[in-house]
Amino acid sequence: MHLDVARELEPVVADALNRHYRLAGIDWNPAEYVPWDEGADFIEKPWEPYQSSFSPEVRAALHMALATEDDLPAYRSSIDAHFGQDGPWGEWVRRWTAEEDRHSRSLWAFLCATRGADPAVMQSDTMATIQAGFRDNHKSVLDVCVYVTIQELATRESHARTGRAAGDTDKMALRLLKRIAQDENRHMLFYRGLVDAALQIDPSAAVTAISREIRTFSMPGEHTVPAYRRRAALIARAQIYNLHVHHLRVIKPLVSHWRVFERTGLDAAAEVERELLAGYLTMLEGAAAVEQEVIERANARRKAASC
Repeated sequence: MHLDVARELEPVVADALNRHYRLAGIDWNPAEYVPWDEGADFIEKPWEPYQSSFSPEVRAALHMALATEDDLPAYRSSIDAHFGQDGPWGEWVRRWTAEEDRHSRSLWAFLCATRGADPAVMQSDTMATIQAGFRDNHKSVLDVCVYVTIQELATRESHARTGRAAGDTDKMALRLLKRIAQDENRHMLFYRGLVDAALQIDPSAAVTAISREIRTFSMPGEHTVPAYRRRAALIARAQIYNLHVHHLRVIKPLVSHWRVFERTGLDAAAEVERELLAGYLTMLEGAAAVEQEVIERANARRKAASC
């Protein structure tokens, strides 16, 4: 059934691709978002933490942003296997690859020029992440469309919030991350639109995929990026991205947009998945509230200790 859905989605992909080009407008140039005059030789002047204007939390978020964008070869290979290299699917994958590569190059250049992160660690992370590879656990085309919708929206939120946090000390960082987040938003709209269409073609299969992907979701770098959990804890503490953001800004809007709990006429398997999703959302909301309380208490203690 998913292969049939994929074929039926092809004209939707063509329309979505044309819309993406219209929304993207004139391509932006990473060179215009990097303060090159701040750059210095890392051999004559090795990197030290004090050289960065960013807090440890923001540095962790920037490291994670780069590591995620850097694993492009593995993502491309996985998506090619699902969507193919011909027709509108293939054209979309090539366009998406070019835009994601732009994100990686601009973040790398920015962090080197501003000494926002240790270039040796960035390179080591890139090597380790790409060598570890990315596995999608045999997802169907429909699963991939749902997963990438969630992932692109999560990345949009993470980049935008990282930019705002970094912008307290570096306005160019705010400008760059905002620009990247705009690209990620268009990527999310592309995939979300495909899921919209799939809900019309085969609502039961689409709802099943939505439930399954939301309940099992993890960011692509969770099992491949070095020091992922330590950095994720720092990012959560700074409220750049945590369960609260994930629930309120990513999952809840998507479930509402897709009207998952309002649809009728689903088959038995989809109804079971919808019940599982309802339980998961209740659990996620509770876990997010607990985490938020813990973070706020810890931040209050740190603030009191520093006074």
